[in-house]
Formats: sequence, structure tokens, C-alpha cells
Amino acid sequence: MAQVGFEDLSGTSVPQTANPYDGLIDACHGDPKLIQERYSAHRETRNAQQREKILSADFKGWILDEYLVKLDGPQKDESFTDPRHCLVFWGRPPQKVKNLIKVIQSKLLDAAPDLWVMPPDNLHITVMEVAHSKTESEIAELVDTVKAHHKDIADYTMSHRARLIKPVLSYDSAALALSFVPAAGESPSHWRAAKDDEYTYHHLRRDSYAALTEAGIRVGSRYVVPSAHLTIARFNSPNVFGGDPLDESATLDIKKRRHWINELELINKWLEVEYWPEEGQLIKPGGEWVVGEEKGLDFRKGTLWYGGGETIYLGEGFVHDEVVAN
Repeated sequence: MAQVGFEDLSGTSVPQTANPYDGLIDACHGDPKLIQERYSAHRETRNAQQREKILSADFKGWILDEYLVKLDGPQKDESFTDPRHCLVFWGRPPQKVKNLIKVIQSKLLDAAPDLWVMPPDNLHITVMEVAHSKTESEIAELVDTVKAHHKDIADYTMSHRARLIKPVLSYDSAALALSFVPAAGESPSHWRAAKDDEYTYHHLRRDSYAALTEAGIRVGSRYVVPSAHLTIARFNSPNVFGGDPLDESATLDIKKRRHWINELELINKWLEVEYWPEEGQLIKPGGEWVVGEEKGLDFRKGTLWYGGGETIYLGEGFVHDEVVAN
């Protein structure tokens, strides 16, 4: 998440490989259970780390997104235009995941009414960040380089279907995200076998990286850590707890921060009870997501940091084994 860093907290180091996503796959011998463990360890360790920082006596306040502050919120600058152009392949969440996120955002706003939440149509998971923080003309050159390959990459999820499960609210002092981990054979349904989970989300990222490299692109992704997350909220004011949004002292109140963390942990307990797989039962809608459901990968350019920009090509989606026209 923005401005906090992309340190891999999943455990032991992975070997350096030409394709950076091969390292973790090799370290886990391609075993989806071990890959899931690394993803789980990363987000659990990170949440514990961030919880400690937010509750510490020397907490200085939320890390505000300086661009979002100018684009939206109490300090909005109508004359400001975000100069950072990017090029990405996004996964778009199916409606069942968007519905779950809407409920989570509502719970968050009950505790922090001035929190900025991601609009539902802007929600995305970054399968591959080709380039970020470039000029519009620099991105146009990259688009020309990729144009002979982007359709194959965006449609790739039609034949390579990576399943994500076990949603958890991940958080830090800058933003909140709904994170998933790669499935490893848990609660497969009638339309999917347990062995299908051998192709994981990390494999999808690896293959996307490889395809771009073969196309002559030097991929500028900021992170390769084991994380599968959709940003659902950010901080764009010093105080999100109600009252004066510019009152910095409110956030320094340890009681308010403890209440905030308690609310986040309650949400995660609820997610685990209601949306995690149980043996012999189907997963509740929203608790799993096969990347490519409803929409294939979204090849998108422009000012994308908050879900905006312009779609160059939207890959074919599916509903289980049915193709969905875009």
C-alpha cells in the first residue's frame, strides 16, 4: 500500500531469478499449499507490524496521500491534476467480491466517517504494473511496444484460472486493502477440481511478467512481494474519526486508535468465520475469486492511482465455463 513500503515479510528469503516471481515458486517447489503459507505469513506479519506502529506512543498520525489530498477531501485543490501516468494489467473483482467490499467499507465508515473509500467501479487488483509515475508520452511509447501482445496477456485468464480465497482486511497508517491468498485445494466446487489450484495467482503474475519481457518491455513494477490485495480505502485527512477532519490531535488520542484497531480485528474475525472455507461446504459468495471471472485482465493506462484511467483492452471474462462478452 502507498507510502509504507513493499518489504517481503513472508519468511525465509527466496532465490534471485531472472523472472522475480520464479523465486518464490521455486522455493515452494510449485506447491500451492506452501505458496499459500508464504502469502498468509506475509499479511499476518505485516498486520502485526502495522498494529504495533499505529498503537505506539510515538505515533505521529496517518500518512496522507499527498495527491489524493488535493484531488478529493477537505483540502481539495480544484486546479490540481495528477501528473503520474501508469500502465497496468488489472484484475477486476466480480460482483460478489464488490458486494463484500461494500459491506466492509460500510463497517469502516461507521468507525471512521471521514475515511476515503474506493468507488466500486474503481476496485482492482494489480496483476502486473508495467510502468508507473511516467509522463503521458512515455506511456504512449510503451503502449505501442506492447500492442502486439496485450490481447494475449489480457485474455490469459481464460485458460489460466488462478483462485484466491481467505479474505482479510490488511491495513497500515496510509490505507486499507482486502487481501486474499492463493487457494490450495480447499472446498472446490462442481466446476473446479482441487488440482486446478496448482496454477496460483503467483504463477499468473510470473507469466504476465514473462510475456511482457518477451515483448521487449522492461517491467517497472514496484513490488513482487507475496500479496494479492485490492485497496479499498485511504487516508486523505488528519482525522477520520468524525468532527473536524483537519484536527490532528484526534488521531493522537490512543483511545481512538485502540478502538480503530479493535474494529479492524472484529472485521477480520467476521471474515474468517463467514467467508473462509470449511471442509465439505461451498465458500460463501465473496469469499473466493477466480481471477478473470466476469472480466478478463484490464489493460489500462493513464492516471490510475485511485482506480481511474482509460482501458486499452479488456480481456474476455467467464462465468465458470461460460465466456462473457465485453
